[in-house]
Amino acid sequence: MKKVIYLLVFIMILSVSVFAQEKKVKFKAYGNCEMCKNRIEKAARSVEGVTKAEWNQKTQLIQVTYNHKKVKALQIHKAIANAGHDTPKVRAKDDVYNKLPGCCKYKRRAHKEHEKKVEQKNKSKKEHKNKK
Repeated sequence: MKKVIYLLVFIMILSVSVFAQEKKVKFKAYGNCEMCKNRIEKAARSVEGVTKAEWNQKTQLIQVTYNHKKVKALQIHKAIANAGHDTPKVRAKDDVYNKLPGCCKYKRRAHKEHEKKVEQKNKSKKEHKNKK
């Protein structure tokens, strides 16, 4: 009976440590259709350490569950951009974007607007630091 209790305690400790390493993140990944959904999710899941990726076509948000000890969120952004889809942190290369099927070509202007906002925030942070 003691062995069973020790085994159960060990399993509980092991499962807690595994779940403690998992992290969820949600961010924009631009696309239009079901083909985009498949491509974006596949790109995210291709990153070692990602356990789950679900992209919502309507909101253009992807929710990713990953092991933060094996992978950084930026690596997931890069993988999605390498598949041709912009994210707030990484813009897909033009030649990769241009190879997407016509139905998958989203308006890239939205991403450029986000980049401008990020630049403005960074600029104001630097100015604030310089004033100190």
